[in-house]
Amino acid sequence: MKVLQGANLLLMFVLELCVLAAAAWWGFTVSAPLAVRIVAGLVAPAVFIVVWALFGAAKDARFPQKGWRRIALEVLWFGAAAVLLGWAWTPIAGVGLFAIWFVNGVLRLVWGQQEL
Repeated sequence: MKVLQGANLLLMFVLELCVLAAAAWWGFTVSAPLAVRIVAGLVAPAVFIVVWALFGAAKDARFPQKGWRRIALEVLWFGAAAVLLGWAWTPIAGVGLFAIWFVNGVLRLVWGQQEL
């Protein structure tokens, strides 16, 4: 069971990286002039990084969120990334990202890996 729990935490980290990749991908592929795409591709993941560092980082969040606020933060953070991935690639990919995060979140709650 410890192996599965460790794999679930690793999956959470990979999902966090997928959020940043989705934001960058959306920014670099937005229908706009090259300069705008470059700025969007750099700024979009930076915004996600700042929000996560301030509110969502596991141990180092400046303003850690608990309870319903943590749930809302994760739904909005991963949901926004899913929407951006859906726009940049395909809606199925966005839904898939969100579904994987949802299962990961439920397992984190069931296994006591997420404090509420």
